[in-house]
Amino acid sequence: MAEKKESLLGGFKAFLMRGNVIDLAVAVVIGAAFTNIVNSVVKGIINPVVGAFGTKDLEGYASCLKDPCRVVDGEMQGIQIQWGLVLSAVLSFVITAAVVYFLMVLPMAKILAKRAAQEKAKEGVEEVMEVSELEVLKEIRDHLVAQRVPSVNNTHPGSGVAGTGSAGAHSTS
Repeated sequence: MAEKKESLLGGFKAFLMRGNVIDLAVAVVIGAAFTNIVNSVVKGIINPVVGAFGTKDLEGYASCLKDPCRVVDGEMQGIQIQWGLVLSAVLSFVITAAVVYFLMVLPMAKILAKRAAQEKAKEGVEEVMEVSELEVLKEIRDHLVAQRVPSVNNTHPGSGVAGTGSAGAHSTS
């Protein structure tokens, strides 16, 4: 039983020490802080600007589904739909998504594309070098084979095959 606890704890420690988990934790913390900033911008700037076209800030907009929508003795009478809250949340989401996309995702995609192009260029150069090295080695092999063939014919003059080297030329004259 103690061995299982050690293996579970060891596995959990390995899980936590992986880079992905730490990166994810940092992203969540930064995302939470960034969400507070965006919410402040929406509540402090965008809602009042939108409210300038109406009579109140964006979160105060509501419609009454069932009349009368009023507070009587601390209790709401009627059914009120607070669409201003939903619109404010949608604006917060759109702003957050736009900032994340334009400031984080798009630059990272460009960096990754550039890195992939560099890797592809390196692979292309290595492939060209490998091909040229292979061609050089083939030429060396062919040259060595060509040099070896005449010397083989010259070393066996009694084989019935006339040599093409200088020794074969002297024997035929």
